[in-house]
Amino acid sequence: MRTIVALALALAASGALADEVQDAHRLALQGRDSYWNCLAREYQSNGTKTMSAQDFIADIANVCPSERQNFRVTLMDYLSMQFPDAEAGANLSTANRAIELAQKDIVTAFVHRKGTN
Repeated sequence: MRTIVALALALAASGALADEVQDAHRLALQGRDSYWNCLAREYQSNGTKTMSAQDFIADIANVCPSERQNFRVTLMDYLSMQFPDAEAGANLSTANRAIELAQKDIVTAFVHRKGTN
């Protein structure tokens, strides 16, 4: 009987952990979408149409600070649940790399748009 109770408790705990991981994943995706939407608004703003690529790169690096930080934090939270044994700075590096890639993608789109105009 004790084995069954222990097994039931273990299953309940693993189900709760799975729910927490799913919630963290959902929040990380929401953070990513919020950051991307903010970058897209900046890309589409009238003020950027006359910017040089260099000016746009500097602009993108500084816009959306709260969305960027929210994405970083929620992604790190998810990664720490998904990979609990990862090195301390690995999750921060991964989150920062995801932010860099988002910025690079929007800059690439900007440069491409400038080249076609």
